[in-house]
Amino acid sequence: MECTIKWLDGMSFVAETGTGHMVTMDGAPEAGGRNLAPRPMELMLAGAGGCTAFDVVLILKRGRHDVRGCTVRLEAERADTDPKVFTRIRFIYTVSGRNLKRESVERAIHLSAEKYCSASIMLGKTAEISHELELVEAD
Repeated sequence: MECTIKWLDGMSFVAETGTGHMVTMDGAPEAGGRNLAPRPMELMLAGAGGCTAFDVVLILKRGRHDVRGCTVRLEAERADTDPKVFTRIRFIYTVSGRNLKRESVERAIHLSAEKYCSASIMLGKTAEISHELELVEAD
């Protein structure tokens, strides 16, 4: 895996991933940025959310569960001093489907958290991680 980061101007950067995709990042105005794109730490948080959402949907689909939707909201706290690592991250899942069993969805979340989601497992080395689930019956 590889990624190249190029400084554009001010405190704006563009990342080109090894698969050829591009993501722009920018800093806060107080740090010289123009607030035109996500901050790098926001992207780390988004990456962890995307990683676990991917896992949960894939696990449920492979188990032939009728999953219809999956949203993961993350709330994070950071250290007050440098390095301002994440110290606490709350993953709040809203999963919808037809006749989904809570145990099956909780198992998918647990497997993601403990085995498959490299991003959240890595962040768990510095942050206290918690998971919550809201299960919704789909029409």
